[in-house]
Amino acid sequence: MLSTNHPSTLSNEELKLYSRHVLLDDWDIDAQEKLKSSRVLIIGAGGIGCTCAELLARAGVGHISIVDFDHIETSNLQRQIAFTLSNVGHSKVITLALHLKNINSNIDIHPLVLKLDQNTIKQLNTNYDLVLDGCDNFATRYLVNSFCLEHQLPLLSAAAIGYEGQLLFVRYQPCYQCIFNDTDQDDERRCANSGVLTTTPVIMASLQAHHALLYLGLGQAPLLNKLLLWNGLNMTQRILKIQADPNCYCADVYKNTT
Repeated sequence: MLSTNHPSTLSNEELKLYSRHVLLDDWDIDAQEKLKSSRVLIIGAGGIGCTCAELLARAGVGHISIVDFDHIETSNLQRQIAFTLSNVGHSKVITLALHLKNINSNIDIHPLVLKLDQNTIKQLNTNYDLVLDGCDNFATRYLVNSFCLEHQLPLLSAAAIGYEGQLLFVRYQPCYQCIFNDTDQDDERRCANSGVLTTTPVIMASLQAHHALLYLGLGQAPLLNKLLLWNGLNMTQRILKIQADPNCYCADVYKNTT
């Protein structure tokens, strides 16, 4: 366990709230303070974003910015755990932010009602320790990937459809688009047109949040340059090592930032 050689910046309320964390081997007050000083950006307040944001808020990540432009529909309630019937018609990201603040008032929640495109993504702050993507389309994923490359931000991307999910962690190079290139845009399956089991996005979001906590609190990245594939029908998972694509534009971006 790491040792603490300075007074804790955690309040008595926070020490009580996170007491089960600091009982863990390898996780002490230093690790919890690292979470408190961490800043994350979550893309999407849907099935993955709702669960991931809530877990990070409960864990004590100090600043959570969440981007989404959509409004809550009845069909969302099947898997987007932050919302209830009374929220239908309201902004997803504003409703989620209020939900998180009711869970943990010690952290900073920053909702951004924004539809990401080439222009609006330039409005995003770049002062983040980690970007977590949970959106449902390749166009936005590519935008987020480019944003992370340009500003040298680590990207933890999760996806869920049907009974299956994926989790990928990259930092600069290889990048998301090395693995999922332009040809994958033809496979534009979404929950709205292909369906998804209630548990699939929640499981993938939990894995995403778990990896984020390991990275932010302990500096560990077990999935760095790896793709986790989860199959909910036969309850199996595979982890694949990934390589940079020499023809991907990230090669040039990486050269210009090093």
